[in-house]
Amino acid sequence: MTDSSRADGASASSTPGASGTHGAPAAASSHDHGGRRRFWTLTVGSVGVVYGDIGTSPLYAMRETLLHLGHTPSPHEVVGIVSLLIWALIVVVTFKYVFILLRADNHGEGGTLSLMALAQNALGRNSTALLALGIVGAALFYGDAILTPAISVLSAVEGLKVATPVFQPYVLPITIAIIVALYAAQSSGTGMVAALFGPVTVVWFLVLAVLGFIHIFDAPMVLHALNPIEAFQFLLEHGFLAFVVLGGTFLAVTGAEALYADMGHFGRGPIRTAWLGLVLPALVINYLGQGGLAISHPEAIKDLFFLTAPEWFRLPLALLACLATVVASQAVISGAYSLTRQAMQLGLLPHLEVLHTSQTEAGQIYMPKVNWLMLAGVLALVVLFQSSSALAAAYGIAVTGTMIVTTMLAVVVIARTWGFGWALAVACMTPFFIVDVAFLGANMLKLPDGGYIPLILGAAIVVLMWTWIRGVRFVEGRIQRESIPISEFAKSMGTSSATRVKGTAMYLTSSPEIAPPALLHNLKHNKVLHERNVILSVRTERQPLVAEEDRIEFHKVSDEFSTLIVRYGFMEDPNLPRALAQAKAHGLPFDMMKTSFFVGRRSYRASASVGMPLWQDHVFIALVRQSYDATEYFRIPAGRVVELGNQMVV
Repeated sequence: MTDSSRADGASASSTPGASGTHGAPAAASSHDHGGRRRFWTLTVGSVGVVYGDIGTSPLYAMRETLLHLGHTPSPHEVVGIVSLLIWALIVVVTFKYVFILLRADNHGEGGTLSLMALAQNALGRNSTALLALGIVGAALFYGDAILTPAISVLSAVEGLKVATPVFQPYVLPITIAIIVALYAAQSSGTGMVAALFGPVTVVWFLVLAVLGFIHIFDAPMVLHALNPIEAFQFLLEHGFLAFVVLGGTFLAVTGAEALYADMGHFGRGPIRTAWLGLVLPALVINYLGQGGLAISHPEAIKDLFFLTAPEWFRLPLALLACLATVVASQAVISGAYSLTRQAMQLGLLPHLEVLHTSQTEAGQIYMPKVNWLMLAGVLALVVLFQSSSALAAAYGIAVTGTMIVTTMLAVVVIARTWGFGWALAVACMTPFFIVDVAFLGANMLKLPDGGYIPLILGAAIVVLMWTWIRGVRFVEGRIQRESIPISEFAKSMGTSSATRVKGTAMYLTSSPEIAPPALLHNLKHNKVLHERNVILSVRTERQPLVAEEDRIEFHKVSDEFSTLIVRYGFMEDPNLPRALAQAKAHGLPFDMMKTSFFVGRRSYRASASVGMPLWQDHVFIALVRQSYDATEYFRIPAGRVVELGNQMVV
C-alpha cells in the first residue's frame, strides 16, 4: 500500500502544470500523509495479529531449551543456546519468511492452501502431489491452532504463582476460565478486541526489550551469542545432546507461519517493517537478557522469564502476559477459521456454517462447529498435561511439518512462477529445508512425551479431507456416467410434449455440461418445464479473489436452455442473488420473484461393494450430514427454493 501511495503521489506532482497550481501539491501531500498513516496503522495492527504467537515464545522457549540439557548449564553453554535461539529467528523467520516467502503472494493472499493453489497454477495443471502437500500442511496447522492457546495461556497464568504463591492452586482453573471465555466470545466478533491487539502487543514487545536489556549486564559475555559461530560450536561440541536441544530451540520460531498466512490482511510492507523495526530486536534483546540472568543466577532457570522482572512488576507482567497470550490465541483461532473457509472453497472439506461478525470487514468470520471443536481440543490438552513444560513436549512437530510443506511448495513457485528455474529454486530453498528437517527430527524425539498428539490430530484431518475428496469425486463421476449431455437433452426437449410454465428455473449443479438430476426428476415426476431453464454452476478458482468482469460465464444452449457459471475466489463467500443480478448484462433476464431454484437433496447409503471401503463410506456420509444447507450457503431466499431428493449407494 505504501508503494502505491508513493506512486500516486509522484504522478500527481509530475503532472504538467502541477507546480503552477496551489491545489495539486496540497492534494498530493494529503494523499501521501493518508497513505503513510494507513501504512503505520497496518504495521501496528500486524504486530498484534501476525506476531502474537511468536511474541509469547519468550515465556517458555529459553527455559525449555536450557532444561533440555538435563544439567545446570555452564556460561559457555548458555551463550551457545542463546545464539541458537537468535539465529533460528534470523534464518527461519527473517530470511525464509520475511525476505522470500512474503514475495510468494497469491493475488495478495498467503498461507499453505494459498501457496498450494499458486503452485498448481504454476504447473498449469492439477497435481496430486501438490494437493497432498497442501492437505498435510493444512492438517498440521490445525494441530498448531489447538496447541498454541493451550501452551500460551497456561504458561502466562503460571506467572501468577511466580508473582505470589497464593495462585498456585488456581493456575489450572484460571487457565480453563480464560480459554472458555475466549472461545465463547468468538460469536460476538473480534472487531472491538482486534483494535486493542496492536497497541497491547506493541507494549508487550517494548516490555520484553526493557526486561532483556536490564539483564544483559548481569553477564555481558552473553553478547557473544550474536556471533553465529557460537551456535555452530555448541552443536559440534554437544553432539546428540545438541540435537535434543534443538527441540526446545524451535519453540522460539513457532508462529512464523502467521507472517505468510496473514499477508492478505496487512500487506508485505507493514509485516516486514513490524518484524525488522520492533519484533525481532525485542526478541533478540529479551533472549540475551534471559541468557544473562541464567548465567548469573542458574537457579532462576525454572521460572526464567518472570524472574527477569523486578519483584514489584511480576504480578503486572503476569497479567500483561495473560493478555498477550489471549491475543496470540485469537490469531490462531482466526487463522483456523480462514483456513477452513479456504479448504471448503477448494473442495477439501464440506461447506460449514460461516457467520460474518462485521459489516465492513469480510475477513472477520465465525464458524460455530470449528470453534467448539477447537475449544474441546484445547481444554483436553490443558487438563491432560496441566503444565506448559509438559505441553512443550507436544508442541513443535505440527509447526515443523507445516514449514517443510511450505518450503517444498515454494520451490515450485520460485522455479515456475518467478522463472528462476528448478536448479536455482532448489539451491535457494535447500538450506531452509535442511534446517526444517533438523528441527523436525529434534521434535520427533518428543513423540513419547506427547508429540504424538498433533500427529494423530493431523492424520485424522488428512483422513477427513481425503475421504471428502474421494467421496465427492465418486459421486460426481457416477453422475457423469449416468447423465445426459445438456446439449442432447435440450435438443430432445425441442419435440417434447411436456407442459411449459412461465418463469425461470435454475438448477444448481457442479457439472453444467450435463442435465442435472434435479431437472430430470422434475420432468419425470411433475411433467413440466419452465420457459427458461438455466443450468447453474458455482466454481472456485485457484486464486483468492475473482474480478467482477470475470465472475459470469453465460452460454445459450437452445431457446429454452442455457448454462451459467459463476466464479469465486477461495477467499470469497458466494452470493448468488448478487451475481445473478450482474448476469443481466450477459443476456440473462433475471427477476428473483419469477425464478425458482431447484436443488438436489441427495441421501447416501453405505455399501462395501460400491466405491470406497465401508468405513470410509460412513465417514463420508457423516461429513455430508455436517454440510451447511446449500441454499443458505449461496444466500438464496428460502421461499424460491424447490428441493428434489434421491438416494445413492456409495
